[in-house]
Amino acid sequence: MSILFSPVSIRSVDFRNRLWVSPMCMYSAVDGVVQEWHHTHLAQFASGGAGLIVAEATAVVPEGRISPRDVGLWNDEQRDAWAPIVRAIHDRGAAAGIQLAHAGRKASTWWPWADDRGSVPESKGGWQTTAPSAIAFDGFAEPIALDGSGIDAVVDGFASASRRALDAGFDVLEIHGAHGYLLHQFLSPLSNLRDDEYGGTLENRARLLLRVIDAVRDTAGDGVPLFVRISATDHAEGGFTAEEAALVGHWATEHGADLIDVSSGGLVAHQQIDVFPGYQVPLAETVRQGGRIPVTAVGLITAAAQAEKVLADGAADAIFAGREWLRDPHFALRAAHELGAEIAWPPQYDRAHWR
Repeated sequence: MSILFSPVSIRSVDFRNRLWVSPMCMYSAVDGVVQEWHHTHLAQFASGGAGLIVAEATAVVPEGRISPRDVGLWNDEQRDAWAPIVRAIHDRGAAAGIQLAHAGRKASTWWPWADDRGSVPESKGGWQTTAPSAIAFDGFAEPIALDGSGIDAVVDGFASASRRALDAGFDVLEIHGAHGYLLHQFLSPLSNLRDDEYGGTLENRARLLLRVIDAVRDTAGDGVPLFVRISATDHAEGGFTAEEAALVGHWATEHGADLIDVSSGGLVAHQQIDVFPGYQVPLAETVRQGGRIPVTAVGLITAAAQAEKVLADGAADAIFAGREWLRDPHFALRAAHELGAEIAWPPQYDRAHWR
């Protein structure tokens, strides 16, 4: 029997399989509100057999957006726009998750296909960015360091956004603590030079993340699965390490997280990453074993047999994929066919099931 296509339950949510859609930014929102593009984009993965679809990094406050075109959940109009998308995912048999995020010093940037690069100036719709310390990401505008009240506002933003996400019908909440965004910036000594209770030791650098987990768990209650995405290494000398990630992941579960979504990198421009198929799987395994916690693996996992082996080897408990879903929105149906796994197909697609 395929492990990849075996069901799994986390708290009150049952997932029909363990092949999930990773959050991927579309840079297609208007004033933080999702559009028809998002509806079609996300619903197609449910028709394609995904067990869980996690919507893209969603800003908890306006200044937390990566770009002016990012989605948000800081007001009720945004909440209401998400609701029909969630219903469409549910109607097709998948669970719906959302990644709650704050971009910190990597906010207020141009979207990937814009003519410009770097930070968006305020005269063109940008804004002042914030960070643990006033250290700019290479090529971006300098942020201002958050003070105590600013940190409290970040925590409140995550709590409020999680409430709106649940009201929109989402089953799973994920806190974005990876890829060089705000919570990752606090975790890494390369971007966090604070000398207060949020800087210095690993315990201090993890304090904001753990406060956010506490706030989101308190808002969500006991039945909602809560994931945390982390970058398990900065791929740079003197940065955040996989061993530290395992410890932070363990603390996260003690504070109410259920699973650590293990990725890597994104904090500094001088990172050195050796990229190959499944290159982040060893990091997931390190966090899983070192933290004694459930994890997902992600990163150039593109084939059914490859994903199955990751789970069979005990490196992860589920698989997130990104680009492969963009190439083939029916990745799960194809993967099940290749593995000989019997799963429910949409009746409209049944003619392609075994023939």
